[in-house]
Amino acid sequence: MRARIDESATVPATGLIAGLAGLARNGFSLLLSRLELAALELSEVLDHLLKLALVFALAIVTAWFAIAYGTALIVYLSWESLGWKILLIMAFSFTAMTVGLLLYAMFMARHNNFSLSATRAELQADRDMLL
Repeated sequence: MRARIDESATVPATGLIAGLAGLARNGFSLLLSRLELAALELSEVLDHLLKLALVFALAIVTAWFAIAYGTALIVYLSWESLGWKILLIMAFSFTAMTVGLLLYAMFMARHNNFSLSATRAELQADRDMLL
């Protein structure tokens, strides 16, 4: 008895159509792997932003308590010697601190790792390889 061989299963397809299909399949899997990398990095960035927002919110609450009690104490202790001028001094002090904190927050936002650097590097390497 002769064993029957299925030729379509053993002989790989060749030609232009098969080459284009292989190229499309490889390109699609490359695209999927890059999308997975971008999704992973984006989830890390979002996790980092969530932690930063939580710490920032807690810092604001505790700062308000510290500011309120500290201001009340300073005003109480210096009211007899300075009078209403202590309120003006406190207002200028808090304005200067607010401006400083806003500038620092802008610095942090510009120089933090929110840029998906690994994804950009992989996409740059893919572009360089293709061109």
